[in-house]
Amino acid sequence: MTNGTVCARARDDVRVKDDHLAEVLEGRAYLVFDGAMGTMLQKGGLDAGELPELLCLTHADDVSAIHRSYVEAGAQVITTNTFGANERKLEGRATVEEVFGAAVACARAAKPRYVAADIGPTGALLEPMGTLSFDEAYELFAQQVRAACEAGADLFIIETMADLLEAKAAVLAAKENSDLPVFATMTFDETGRTFLGTSPKVAAYTLDALGVNALGVNCSLGPDALAPIVEEMLSVATCPVMVQANAGLPQMENGETVFSVSARSYADSVGRMIDAGASIIGGCCGTDPSYIELLAALVENRVPTRTPASPACVITSAQQALEFRGRSVGVIGERINPTGKKKLKAALREGDFDYVVNEAISQDRAGADALDVNAGLPEIDEAACLCELVKRIQSVTGLPLQIDSSDPAAVEAAVRSYAGKALINSVNGKEESLKSVLPIARHYGCAVVGLTLDENGIPPSAEERVSIASRIVEAAEKAGIPREDVFIDCLVMSASTNQSEVADILRAVTLVKERLGVRTVLGVSNISFGLPARPVVNATFLAAAFSAGLDLPILNPLSERYREVVDTWRVLCGQDAGARRFIEGYANYRATPTQGAADQGKGGETGLSGDPAAPSEDGSLRSAIVQGRRKAASEICTAMLTDTDPLEIINAHLIPALDEVGDAFERGTFFLPQLMASAEAAKAGFDVIKAASSAVDVDKGTVALATVKGDIHDIGKNIVRMLLENYGYRVIDLGRDVDPQVVLDCVKTHGVKFVGLSALMTTSIRGMEDTIALLRAEAPDVRVLVGGAVLNPEYAQMVGADWYAKDAAETVRIAGEFFAKTA
Repeated sequence: MTNGTVCARARDDVRVKDDHLAEVLEGRAYLVFDGAMGTMLQKGGLDAGELPELLCLTHADDVSAIHRSYVEAGAQVITTNTFGANERKLEGRATVEEVFGAAVACARAAKPRYVAADIGPTGALLEPMGTLSFDEAYELFAQQVRAACEAGADLFIIETMADLLEAKAAVLAAKENSDLPVFATMTFDETGRTFLGTSPKVAAYTLDALGVNALGVNCSLGPDALAPIVEEMLSVATCPVMVQANAGLPQMENGETVFSVSARSYADSVGRMIDAGASIIGGCCGTDPSYIELLAALVENRVPTRTPASPACVITSAQQALEFRGRSVGVIGERINPTGKKKLKAALREGDFDYVVNEAISQDRAGADALDVNAGLPEIDEAACLCELVKRIQSVTGLPLQIDSSDPAAVEAAVRSYAGKALINSVNGKEESLKSVLPIARHYGCAVVGLTLDENGIPPSAEERVSIASRIVEAAEKAGIPREDVFIDCLVMSASTNQSEVADILRAVTLVKERLGVRTVLGVSNISFGLPARPVVNATFLAAAFSAGLDLPILNPLSERYREVVDTWRVLCGQDAGARRFIEGYANYRATPTQGAADQGKGGETGLSGDPAAPSEDGSLRSAIVQGRRKAASEICTAMLTDTDPLEIINAHLIPALDEVGDAFERGTFFLPQLMASAEAAKAGFDVIKAASSAVDVDKGTVALATVKGDIHDIGKNIVRMLLENYGYRVIDLGRDVDPQVVLDCVKTHGVKFVGLSALMTTSIRGMEDTIALLRAEAPDVRVLVGGAVLNPEYAQMVGADWYAKDAAETVRIAGEFFAKTA
């Protein structure tokens, strides 16, 4: 294969440099990356400062010498020194084009086989947790991609991503602005998830569906700790898997940063991951050329033997995967669809997204496995509304979403900024629909629901429905969508008007499963339209549909009858192993003559007529905060102020609710998006109290926060600030890249006794140590808490801190204990 030819891999047309890289992308050859640039800069005594990327302009020979040392050690790929070279971080000190041009030139001077353009995180939280929009993040990445292409890079490595949505923005930017191979790696903590709650499996499913050419993990932890993460990715990835671990935990010795895992131990551990199937290897923090030399020796003259995972039938959010294996079934909640719902229609017209959030929360709590999201009203901007709904819903629930619209433009807008692998509802057998929807599903890595209708409408017979389904599946595969990503909806008609078709609908489900081998969807509630006792009709039909082969019913999960049928079927089909969940949930079950009657009121349980009951929640301030409902928290606080002392609201309601959320976060049942949503709800309550009761002092103590000198990453610090403020602390945020003297001046000026310091990079740990040393000398009564991705309790002790906090929730706990003792 010659330079500029197209890789034969089926995922996308990708320009590769040579035969070897093509074999790597096909999983038939190993590839060795380099190690840690920051580690080598420190060893060389170079003052990297806050932006080591600028050294490509000021110390090009030194940067090239580092690259050359890795090439001489056996690295085939040199990663450009551009990890933080985005417009936001550069802040005008150089252009993105200048840095990438110089960085690629530095790498080329070392004469590697390949140059990988390195793209790291933006350094900001994306909406809704932060202020950076998806489109803004995309543009930052796209500018880097264009600059790297112009400079002559061979491939992209998108690395150290903790936010799956940010990773998606970077991948799309790379794929839409270049034709070079794209590798993407995430970073995980000791819990086995990213700090936003993404598991290795969810990351692999999502990135694989997006069409990256390789995926994996970098940084994070030492190689032994990363092994289970790599194995989890290997179990589901259809593309090559890569690993670039840290050389263990950083330590301080004689004023220098050293790492706990030797080169030999590192190579032995990576060797076991190679045996498990990893085919692209390298190093991250702490790995100098001696590490890479041993890795290169491991794969010399070897050929990978891993068989990539088969495509799976799965949809994901950023935190959860809904996988279909064997006879397992899932439930899509139907209630976020304005058809026949007066209150939901009014909420969408008025932009009352809290109402929709309530619906999402209630369906999640009722046991839905995914949520349908539809904003199909002609009088609103459907695309904008659908995007906002997706963003708001994903901030309060980890359930995967079904994006439901007949407008391809609205579908594309919503799935583009969706954090995960969405399910699109829907495409149908019409040629226009196939041509407009399938490319969207392919480009964004989505699964899709195919409706068995075409230009002639909905056919009455099972065979005709299956014929349309076959055309949809065939068209999807031609578009590059695997059969596993296609669900077929055989379209339920009302038994009151199409009674003769009911048997054909069920038979069509069976035939689709038998002949096409795809999963099936049905909007169950349609069957009972126009009939009395709708819950009885719906539940009976649902049981029959399960028996016919239904995998994914769309229904109201708040219906008790529905839940009983679903729970029972999961026992009968073997999904609920040993009936453990059924026994736990129904041990005290008592049937009553009126069971299900609540579903038979005005409008029944379907979205096709009437107005459904309000979401089930207890109306308390605690519930509003735990569920992240800002508007409800504000309204409840306002009502409580009429007869409740403001301090009692804070101490007896707001703070205990935040404590409950913090405990859930610590247990791993809540993740950062839910923590942030709850903090926002609490803030809404605090704001009401402060506005109505100016005499109320909710200042529990003063905390100074700073990202230390030499580090411009402030996501963690900002999260800590938000949570501390919502607990009633006064926070002085000194910002990022803060000189030690500025911290000391703040302490003296404001009488601060509690300081929090953050660092993301090993190269900025010195700034943390210097800050603490200055505080010890000039303000010995001040206590210092530290946190950040590169830290651990041992390292915190080495730099002289009083505490190490692994996350924002633990920071609040430590601050509470400190101020309680000093009160």
